[in-house]
Amino acid sequence: MKLLLVEDDPALHTTLLRALTRLGWEVEVCTDGRAALGRWRASQPDVVLLDLTLPGRDGLQILAQARDDGLTTPVLILTARGTVGDKVLGLNAGADDYLPKPFDLDELEARVRALHRRRPENNAELAPSPHGISGISYDKDSGAIYHQGQVLDLTPRELALLRALLARPGHAVSKEKLFELVFPGEVEVQYEAIEVVVYRLRKKLLHTGAKLMTLRGLGYLLKEAA
Repeated sequence: MKLLLVEDDPALHTTLLRALTRLGWEVEVCTDGRAALGRWRASQPDVVLLDLTLPGRDGLQILAQARDDGLTTPVLILTARGTVGDKVLGLNAGADDYLPKPFDLDELEARVRALHRRRPENNAELAPSPHGISGISYDKDSGAIYHQGQVLDLTPRELALLRALLARPGHAVSKEKLFELVFPGEVEVQYEAIEVVVYRLRKKLLHTGAKLMTLRGLGYLLKEAA
């Protein structure tokens, strides 16, 4: 895997360079916000690790310009700005994930791997699998989700969440991606609101044989109950 690390803190980017290189990944470091876009285009990384507070140009400006220019590389924001509002700004600018500083290196590795696995989905909305899981299936004509032929009574947000999970049964879908699909364009909604929808949907799936699991640092997945 090839990474572009845009981070100006010498101690942090030295530590990350050493740790990520040990994983067998190729890491290019950029310390100047003004040079970040050029390095991004030239290196064609698999994942970008982007700090927000940079000399020359702010990370959010870099990200917004990259998306406007058609650069679709998954981006993990690394920043000390950890408020819900800052997360929403980053996600709206085009980030795929958000990790506040200080962070654990194992969690960083897990999130980078998750972004890399999801890369083929960056340019297309998640579409439910036609095969379903535990007798749960999606009818693309009506937009309804059925369990053993019976329509599941779901709110629009629960329906959007379950549709996304049915797209990759047995595989994690990031919390950030689910937030975008369940609360599209609703910047006033707190990021943690997705947890409420997950909780309600989980209760409604208890009788179906499907299990909605939480994977810390990776997101949620739908699987057959044991």
